[in-house]
Amino acid sequence: MNVPTDPETGRSLIAAWRTNNRVTMFLIENLPPAMWSKAVPGVPRRTVRMIAAHIHNARCMWIKMMGARHGIAVPRTVDPRRVRASELLRGLPRSSDGIIRLLQLGIAQGGVVPRAAWQNFPTDLVHFLNYFVAHEAHHRGQLCMLARQMGHRLPVGVTAGLWQWSKRARE
Repeated sequence: MNVPTDPETGRSLIAAWRTNNRVTMFLIENLPPAMWSKAVPGVPRRTVRMIAAHIHNARCMWIKMMGARHGIAVPRTVDPRRVRASELLRGLPRSSDGIIRLLQLGIAQGGVVPRAAWQNFPTDLVHFLNYFVAHEAHHRGQLCMLARQMGHRLPVGVTAGLWQWSKRARE
């Protein structure tokens, strides 16, 4: 596979990740507070807050497994049972920075990120970025569907705003 390693492509990959992070934060900022502690229908031991926290905590786990040995700081995880939206919104930029550091490390290493002890995606930068964007998009979709199921239909400005990547990239 031809893996992009030039600086301009690296900057583009990092910009794409930053936009993805902003989209995730936009959704968390706009989730109705009333649904934050609600149980997921059919999964009573999981709450909306736990799904939102998982996004940050999963990033932290991968940063630890792939980057800690290369000097990348591992952000603190959040307590999925107690985290408030405001706390999560402070943590997401820190875990986003860790993912950016992994991308930068991959660029410096010829277009591949370090392999973790357990890993279910190829180590080239394109697969790495797509894996994390897809993971977060999946959970954003879950959160939007849960809002609807719980009677907290998100305003069109929020649901459409998740697709306004040009606007989110400028924020």
